[in-house]
Amino acid sequence: MSELSVVRAGLVPYEQAWAQQREVHERRVAGTGPDTLLLLEHPPVYTAGKRTLPSERPFDGTPVIDVDRGGKITWHGPGQLVGYPIVQLADPVDVVAHVRRLEAALMEVCAGFGLATSQVEGRSGVWVLADERGPDRKVAAIGVRVARGVTMHGFALNCDPDMGPFSNMVPCGIPDAGATSLTAELGRDVTVAEAIEPVEAAMRRVLTGTAVPA
Repeated sequence: MSELSVVRAGLVPYEQAWAQQREVHERRVAGTGPDTLLLLEHPPVYTAGKRTLPSERPFDGTPVIDVDRGGKITWHGPGQLVGYPIVQLADPVDVVAHVRRLEAALMEVCAGFGLATSQVEGRSGVWVLADERGPDRKVAAIGVRVARGVTMHGFALNCDPDMGPFSNMVPCGIPDAGATSLTAELGRDVTVAEAIEPVEAAMRRVLTGTAVPA
C-alpha cells in the first residue's frame, strides 16, 4: 500500500467535507493524489445511508442529509471524531475486510483508554456488549462506499458528544441496541483532542498494511 496522508481538518460542515471527500477520491482514482485520511468533527447533522427506512428517521422531522454510503441513519456532531479514509483497496476489492480493519483499529483505541469492545456478527461498528448497564451499545459507527476501487466515508467514534440526538431516531436502524461514548462508558471525560492521536496511529497501521488486525 502507499503512504497515507492524514489531514486534521477541525470542525467542518458535513456537506463541505463530503465535497472534499469527492475531490480527494477523484485524485486518488486518477493516481494524482495519495491515500488520505481526513480526521474532523461536524456541526450537528443527521445523515442517512441508502438502506435507511422512513420509520428510522428523526421522530421530530429534523432535516437529514441522504448520502451514498452503506448503512443506515446516524448522527454527527461536536465531540465525535469522524474519519474518512480515502484509500485504494487491493484487487480483488474486499469491502468487508476494509470495514473489519477499521473496526479493529478503533477497538485498539478503545482498549488503550481502558474500554473493552467487540465486533458483533452481522452488525458493523464497534460495540460495548450488553451488561448490567444496558443492551449492546455502539461506541463507533462505520459506513463506507467503494467506487472504482477507492473507499469513501468511514467511521465516527463517540468521544464526548451530546448523546441526546441519538434518542431522536433509531440509530443505525437497530431498535434493540443503543449508542454510547467513551466518556459515558469510562465515567471520565475523553475528548476528541485526546483521542485523535491514538486514532491516527491505529489507522496508519491498518491502512498502510503495517499491522494485521486480530
